[in-house]
Amino acid sequence: MATGYYVLRKITKHSFVLKAANHEIILTSQSYESKAAAENGIASVQENGSQEARFERKSSSAGDPYFVLKAGNGQIIGTSEMYSSEQARDNGIESVKKNSTSSVIKDETEG
Repeated sequence: MATGYYVLRKITKHSFVLKAANHEIILTSQSYESKAAAENGIASVQENGSQEARFERKSSSAGDPYFVLKAGNGQIIGTSEMYSSEQARDNGIESVKKNSTSSVIKDETEG
């Protein structure tokens, strides 16, 4: 059972985050020109987020582990935070797998 949720937001452009049940951000989207495009991004995370093959494990130039989630066409649809260890990063991937199927979307783009 998914316990996480998405938050759709607009600062200058539209974007979204996936949060775990503890309200920690576990995945951040790119920026989108429209709300509809951001909603399509959420649908892509819902579709691809439970598939191990869609995750790419990476390290920053400073050596900090992180991951990206890619769609079937290879486009990045979400990026994680920087983690303190590879184990912490792998735990983040497992959290995305568990929470990505959530249908709960909190829309903060209005008012």
